[in-house]
Amino acid sequence: MCGIAGIYYLNHTPSDAGVRIARMTSALTHRGPDACGYHTDAKAVLGHRRLSIIDLATGQQPLYNEDHTVSVVFNGEIYNFQEIRTRLTAEGHVFRTTSDTETIVHAYEQWGEHCVDRFRGMFAFAIRDERADTLFLARDRFGEKPLYYAHYDGAFVFASEIKAILTDSRFQRAIDDEALAAYMLFSYIPAPLTIFKGIHKLRAGHVLTIAGGQVRERQYWDLAFATDRSRSEADVIDELNQRIGDAVRSQLVSDVPIGAFLSGGVDSSAVVAHMSMASANPVRTFTIGFNGGGALQDERAYAKMTADRYGTAHREYDVHPDPTGVIESIVGSFDEPFADDSMIPSYFVCKIARQHVTVALSGLGGDEAFYGYERHLGFQMGQWFARVPSALRSSVIQPLVDWLPESRSGGAWVNHAKRFVRSAVDDEAKRYLGFVLKVAPAYRGGLFGAAGQGARGAMEAAQDRFLAHYRNAKADHPLDRVGYCDVKTSLPDDLLALTDRLSMCHSLEVRVPFLDHALFEFAATIPVEMKIKWLQKKYLLKKGLSPLLPKPVLAHRKQGFVGPTSHWLKAELRAFTLDVLSPRNLSRHGLFDEATVARILADHFAGRETNDMLIWALVVFQIWYDMYLENPVRASTTLH
Repeated sequence: MCGIAGIYYLNHTPSDAGVRIARMTSALTHRGPDACGYHTDAKAVLGHRRLSIIDLATGQQPLYNEDHTVSVVFNGEIYNFQEIRTRLTAEGHVFRTTSDTETIVHAYEQWGEHCVDRFRGMFAFAIRDERADTLFLARDRFGEKPLYYAHYDGAFVFASEIKAILTDSRFQRAIDDEALAAYMLFSYIPAPLTIFKGIHKLRAGHVLTIAGGQVRERQYWDLAFATDRSRSEADVIDELNQRIGDAVRSQLVSDVPIGAFLSGGVDSSAVVAHMSMASANPVRTFTIGFNGGGALQDERAYAKMTADRYGTAHREYDVHPDPTGVIESIVGSFDEPFADDSMIPSYFVCKIARQHVTVALSGLGGDEAFYGYERHLGFQMGQWFARVPSALRSSVIQPLVDWLPESRSGGAWVNHAKRFVRSAVDDEAKRYLGFVLKVAPAYRGGLFGAAGQGARGAMEAAQDRFLAHYRNAKADHPLDRVGYCDVKTSLPDDLLALTDRLSMCHSLEVRVPFLDHALFEFAATIPVEMKIKWLQKKYLLKKGLSPLLPKPVLAHRKQGFVGPTSHWLKAELRAFTLDVLSPRNLSRHGLFDEATVARILADHFAGRETNDMLIWALVVFQIWYDMYLENPVRASTTLH
């Protein structure tokens, strides 16, 4: 796990190129505290920060081919590099190190841009080919590793994080209207957008080539659903367990200590079970809990059941919602507004894990592969509810459900019911969109203030971008279209972005076995009726894991690795929230309507509407705005 950066000059390398790349690379020190390296030629400079995982002695980057005409900087892991290396050695390539990074250089020499098709892993890398005068960028299939780029002032600039690009004072910081609209709607910003005009995310499963002054982007991988009903349930389970075990074993390669996140849910417990069966020593596991008002989201009891069953070296951490310094560190990790409700627990679980290991495995991806979210079940049930006459839905059922007060216990069933009936439209794509939007319909028209009218006008474009994924899915069943949509939106731009940034701010590498592309592609052949059966989410996965996991872990209601944000905003963080979202602070930029924000807060505190994610998004935006637009020097020092 590392940080990469680079500049490709369209004419010639200026005299300050070395200073500029050193500044960019320094901004990524938290991603790679162990070493740094540079490459410079007549047209380009590359920079690298290293977190040493494999080949500790000789894996420093950049790495080169035999005659030093091709160089690479790389962030990630290629899990099948030894197999590829054997093939390349037989083809006559000469290796100087045992690093997976050098495999990328020779694979590019052998197969060109199509080398990415052969890699099994998580990666973002840049290859400078001086012979052809090209720059080649690639990002892994699911977007586990980030890569940003900008094209301005006669240069093409790329980096692992936005903050490296922002080290150049010549870049003009301006908010992208559609990105701001999307952020408020979804709590994250979907690729290729970023909050800054002119900076883009390279999309997951894409490569980008600069040649002859032209920039060309190409998709090299996409998920296709090809349902196979020829196999019995037992046969599918046998193959599934074999593939999960293979994916976990392939990701245990490391020359440094390795552990696992253990949330108490099915997916992380499955990873720990397979790690334990493949490891000679006890697996080191880490979990987060919440006392007081967060007890409803606390899964430590279930995590301990799995830890006890497999004799892991288990550690727990109790999260308290003290905003001092922590929220700024989190916001500074993303460089753009980002408001997932698992930000705080993820920050702390990475922090405690890094005290004991350098690599941690995560159960992320299981819900996307096997349909484990409430919204998946809600969408499935919505297929039936949509058959109710629309007049009855709109004039009787929806007003009745909207009238219900939110649960005082902190449960989400009323909020889920409201989302369910509000999303009951005939258009399937819009129905799923209704499940994921974070802004209730009553607030959308008045959310933005006078300075935010550009974002208000871009709200439809932001929604259309989301809907296009559902409608373009390579799938026949509506729920598989939902799964495809998740893979293209919330998975790379929310969950994986969260995992990468908050692990990297602690210099921790996180690996995700459920996103082994062979495993995920196999999951895409499993019929929907095996994934959700008798209203049970992840039916097949749970049945397959039943011999491996404690029964309560399989049976308890999914809670997710999230913090009790709704409770915190009403209690421990209430004063902090009211101060951050005060009319005085909102008026400084005028992007949000003060009266609408006041109504959002009042409705949440009174229990009329659960607006926790919307309020959290507003709070994070205010902190981001202060750090990156009002006081950019403050942002540049957050992680250092």
